[in-house]
Amino acid sequence: MSREESKEISKTVSSPEALKLLVTVVNRQKSDYYADLIQSLGANMQCFVAAEGTAATARLGIMGLGDERKSVIVSVVKASDSDRILEILGEKFKTVRNGKGVAYTVPMTSVISVLAYRFLADIKEPSSFFGPAAGTAEQ
Repeated sequence: MSREESKEISKTVSSPEALKLLVTVVNRQKSDYYADLIQSLGANMQCFVAAEGTAATARLGIMGLGDERKSVIVSVVKASDSDRILEILGEKFKTVRNGKGVAYTVPMTSVISVLAYRFLADIKEPSSFFGPAAGTAEQ
């Protein structure tokens, strides 16, 4: 690769925006509500896992968590949106009837391909990541 080609590539390559895994644990009966909320806040991919609580029934009643059946919702969100999403979820946990839950994020350190990254980050414009998409004319 020539020096000029290297300079041209460095002009069009941009660093991708960081992604985070958002893990949300909620009562199973509220999982659809929270999944829809998280999707409306920018998550492009979500997985559900059925779970059960492990605390004693008496303790659950004291904390207002009578139902032991839970759903774990694993979502991928942009790191720049994660604080806002956690804040909104925290408010919903306080105000939604029987909607208590726990949410946290874990940074993603790598994604296997540009195509997978673009899907997870919900990037639709072909030129927004690593320059113009293959097969498109640069403008």
